[in-house]
Amino acid sequence: MDPVGQDINLNSPNKGLGPAGGVDSLTGVSVEGGAMGVAAVNTLPPGLTEEEAEELYSELTKVEEEINTLRQVLLAKEKHSADLKRKLGLSPLNELKQNLTKGWQDVQTSNAYKKTSETLSVAGQKTTAALSTMGTALSRKLGDMSSNYSIRQSISMPTMRNSPTFKSFEDKVGNIKLG
Repeated sequence: MDPVGQDINLNSPNKGLGPAGGVDSLTGVSVEGGAMGVAAVNTLPPGLTEEEAEELYSELTKVEEEINTLRQVLLAKEKHSADLKRKLGLSPLNELKQNLTKGWQDVQTSNAYKKTSETLSVAGQKTTAALSTMGTALSRKLGDMSSNYSIRQSISMPTMRNSPTFKSFEDKVGNIKLG
């Protein structure tokens, strides 16, 4: 209760009401057993008798008490759950790790992941094959170029420099240096 005598606990079925059997300090309406007395209410909604209003207020009080009880039961169950998790060594971080691990396993077993993985694997194999073929062709070309010349010619270099392959290569390297 606050200093004025009003219950401000949001979980209380009597929130906003004064002490049982007293008068609510904010409205001046009499309070009976934590619920407003219907007799003290000056106006009733249209088409509602005093007896019906009392019945509705009674039902409202019971529902609010049930809600309060359920909140208390839920709070007790949450505490019990936290205690069990603590005893089992399950911290929020461990739970997060387990959820992430399970999620990753679910992703890995999904059809979309399998198809993507297979596609990337095939693409990698094809790329490796293409690079290998290109490397083999380049090695052959360099081998052909060097086998056409004797060691003496390759040492002296003038014959090699006059070859079309070397000129083409020299032009490209020259363009790179200039560009």
